[in-house]
Amino acid sequence: MELPLTLALAAAFGLAGSMALACSSVSKQVVKTDQAPLPVGPYSQAVRHGDLVFVSGQLGMNKETKKLEATVREQTAAALTHIKTILEAAGSGMDCVLKTTIFLLDINDFPAVNEVYATFFVNEPPARSTVQVAGLPLGGLVEVEAVAYLK
Repeated sequence: MELPLTLALAAAFGLAGSMALACSSVSKQVVKTDQAPLPVGPYSQAVRHGDLVFVSGQLGMNKETKKLEATVREQTAAALTHIKTILEAAGSGMDCVLKTTIFLLDINDFPAVNEVYATFFVNEPPARSTVQVAGLPLGGLVEVEAVAYLK
């Protein structure tokens, strides 16, 4: 899009509106893989849009038994493994992750989650937010979501 048209759209629709219009020719693509647990509600495992992949929050569920792992460490490892699998299905990978958000049932689990998290993001970890929440689906202890770019 040429600069004068972009400025005109920004003036007419605001920055967010102009960016939405500028990107409207790019459609979203739902990402689904049987190699990770299927969603527990009406949402997609991930969505691709342009050069980005948005991975929905992943719980630390055992893919085979469909039950949560026992400890926060095990749940964190499982959630990050699911993110890795979904990103690979989308044409991305853990090295392409730009931002993660971690939802913890108990903020005191922060050090344990960090230890596991560091094994998935050894070099140049992504930006991240971590928050304590009142509850997670299925009684989970941790949930992780991610945004990445395509390879």
